[in-house]
Amino acid sequence: MEYGSGGGGGGGGTSSGGDDPRDAAERRKKRYHRHTANQIQRLEAIFKECPHPDEKTRLQLSRDLGLAPRQIKFWFQNRRTQMKAQHERADNCALRAENDKIRCENIAIREALKNVICPSCPPVTEDSYFDEQKLRIENMQLKEELDKVSSIAAKYIGRPISQLPPVQPIHLSSLDLSMSSFVGHGPNSLDLDLDLLPGSSLTIPSLAFCSLNLSDMDKSLMADIAGNAMEELIRLVQTNEPLWMKSAIDGKDVLNFQNYDRIFPRANSHLKNHNVRIEASRDSGVVIMNGLALVDMFMDANKWQEFFPTIVSKARTLEVISSGVMGSRTSTLQLMYEELQVLSPLVPTRQLYFLRFCQQIEQSSWAIVDVSYDITQENLYSSTSCKVHRLPSGCLIQDMPNGYSKVTWVEHVEVEEKGIIHRLCRDLIHSGLAFGAERWVGTLQRVCEKYACLMVNSNPTHDLGGVIPSPEGKRSMMKLAKRMVSNFCASINPSNGHQWNTISGLNEFEVRATLQKSTDPGQPNGVIISAATTIWLPVPPQNVFNFFRDERNRPQWDVLSNQNPVQEVAHIANGSHPGNCISVLRAYNTSQNNMLILQESCIDSSGALVVYSPVDVPAINIAMSGEDPTYIPLLPSGFTISPDGHQLDQDAASCSSSSNASTIGGRSGGSLITVVFQILVSSLPSAKMSPESVNTVNNLIGSTVHQIKAALNCSTS
Repeated sequence: MEYGSGGGGGGGGTSSGGDDPRDAAERRKKRYHRHTANQIQRLEAIFKECPHPDEKTRLQLSRDLGLAPRQIKFWFQNRRTQMKAQHERADNCALRAENDKIRCENIAIREALKNVICPSCPPVTEDSYFDEQKLRIENMQLKEELDKVSSIAAKYIGRPISQLPPVQPIHLSSLDLSMSSFVGHGPNSLDLDLDLLPGSSLTIPSLAFCSLNLSDMDKSLMADIAGNAMEELIRLVQTNEPLWMKSAIDGKDVLNFQNYDRIFPRANSHLKNHNVRIEASRDSGVVIMNGLALVDMFMDANKWQEFFPTIVSKARTLEVISSGVMGSRTSTLQLMYEELQVLSPLVPTRQLYFLRFCQQIEQSSWAIVDVSYDITQENLYSSTSCKVHRLPSGCLIQDMPNGYSKVTWVEHVEVEEKGIIHRLCRDLIHSGLAFGAERWVGTLQRVCEKYACLMVNSNPTHDLGGVIPSPEGKRSMMKLAKRMVSNFCASINPSNGHQWNTISGLNEFEVRATLQKSTDPGQPNGVIISAATTIWLPVPPQNVFNFFRDERNRPQWDVLSNQNPVQEVAHIANGSHPGNCISVLRAYNTSQNNMLILQESCIDSSGALVVYSPVDVPAINIAMSGEDPTYIPLLPSGFTISPDGHQLDQDAASCSSSSNASTIGGRSGGSLITVVFQILVSSLPSAKMSPESVNTVNNLIGSTVHQIKAALNCSTS
C-alpha cells in the first residue's frame, strides 16, 4: 500500500511563477514515498492504538523507521481519511441492505394484500414505489460505485476494466486439467491423472481459529506486502553473485547475508530473540509437468498437501484476498496456514501463517511467492518448540518443450528454537536438508515422475493369481498405495491435538507413541496406537534403502514374517529409479495364507521411504481389477531414511557420487532411520494405552531395531 508522504491538501509553501518546469516535475516526483512492509506494519500498529499521535510519538517513529516527521504526519492524515471513507462505505452498505430488506417486506405485504382484499376493491398499484424516477436515481448511484471500483482495479490490472474483454466463467474439472497437463496428444504423450489428487474444493475447511474479519485496509496491506515479496523473490531466483555464492563443501548455492542485507535492508529480525537462526537455500531442477498444472497444484491448499505429504502435514486456505484475473491464477493472493514436517517424532512441526501470491512473469513462466503474515493468535506457538518467520520464498516455474518445466526454488526463513534440538537431528536441521530447497525440488521431481508413469502402458513384471492389471487396475493400485503413504506420513506427526508420549526408557533409543481413534473408512475401526523411534546408523542412506526394499532381506528384520521367505508377486514401476515402485509381497507363512503385503518404496535426493501394510487377497484383487479402493482398510507401518546432515568436503562428496550415482544428497555419511508401527489395540473407542500395549510396542520396535543393526553389521551398543 502506498500513502502520500509529501504535501496533501493545503500545500507546503509558495513558489514563484518563474520556476523551472523541470524543478516542478522533480518536486512532484518526490512527493510520494513507497514505504516498506515493515514500516507500514509498524505504522498500522501505532494507528490502531492512537490514530492521532502527538509530536513526541511522531518524532520517535521518525527515528525508528528512518522517515521524516512530515512523512509520519501525512501518513496518519491519509490513514484517518481512508478510515473515515471506509466507515462511510460500511454505513452506506448497511443502509442499502436495510433498504433492500424493507423493500422485500413491502413486496411481500403487497402480494399478501392481493389475496385478502375483496374483488370489488381497487387493486393496489406499485407505481408509487417502482416509478421510473427512482430507478434512474438507483442506476446513477450504481454507476458511481462501478466507476470507483474500476479506478481501484485499474491500479492493479494496469488498464481500465472497460478495455478488458468480457470474462466467461471458467470451470476446470479434473478431466479438463488432466487433458491439458502435458504437451502432445499422441499415444505416447504424457498426461496427469488427477484422480489421485483431490479436486479443488469450493469451501474452505474451517479451522479452530477466530474469524479473521479482514478489512479492506488489511487486504490492501497484504497486497502491498505480497508485491514487495514478489520483487524480492524474482531477484533471488535470477541473480547469482553477489547474492549467491557456491559452497566450498558441496557446491550448493549459499546466500551472502551481507550483500542480501545491503540490497534488501531490514530494520531487524522479525523474531525478537538473539537465538534466531537463518536458513537460506536455492535449488533448481526439471520436472515432468507443465507450468499451468504446477501452478494449479500449488495454489490449491488440498492439492498442495497431497502433492507433498512427506513435507506438508497440514495446509489450509484461510482467505482468498484476490481470485486472479480473467479466471486464471495470475494475480491470485491467498492467506494460508500450513505445518511443515520432518518424518521423525524428534522434530517438531513448523507452523506458518503466510501470504501466497502467484504472478505470470512472461508468456510461459510463473512466479509463486510465500511470505509470513503475522496473525494475532495467542496460542500460535503454544504447542511447538520453535517459531518460524518466512522471508520471501517460493519458486519460478518456466515451461519447457514436451510438457516439462524448469523449477527454481528458494527457501528463506528465520527460526527461533525454544528448546534444544535433539542431538540426532541437529546436523540434519542445521545443514538445511530438513526444510531446504533441495528437499522441495527433489520431492517435486519424484512425485511428477510418479504421475507421468501412469501413462506408460506397461504391465507388472509379475501377475497375481493370473490377473494382469489393466490400466484401470494400475491406476487403482497407485491410488491405494498413495493413500497408504499419506496415512503413514500423517501418523508420524499426529494432528488434532494428539501428542507424542515417551513410553520407553529402557532401550538405547527413545520410543514415542500416541493413541488415535480411527473413523476413516479407509482404516480399521477402533483405537490405533502409533509408535515411532529414530535411530542413527553408520551406513549410507542408499545402502539402507536397498536393504529394506529387497524382499530377500525381509526375514532378517520383519518380526511378523517369522523368518519365512517373502516373494514379490506383483510390481508396478513408479519412476525411472528402480527403487520407486509399488509391490505386492507374499510371505510363505501357513497361518497367513490369505494375507498379502502392499508396499511402496520411493527415493529422491532428500531421502527415501519404505511403507507397507497387510492387505487380504480379496482386497488386492478388487484394486487389481480397477475397482474403487477407497474402502480397503490400511494400517501402514514402515521406515523413513534420510542423510544425517554431516557435511563432507567437495572432493569426498564427488568421490562418493562417482562410486554410487544414486547416493541420496550426494553424501556417503550415516543415516537417520525412523521406524514406525501402527497397531489396532482395541475396537472400543474408550480404549487407553495399557501397560500391555506399551510392552507390545516396545518389544516390537526394540526387536526390529536390533535385527536391522545385526543385518547391517552395526553395533547394538
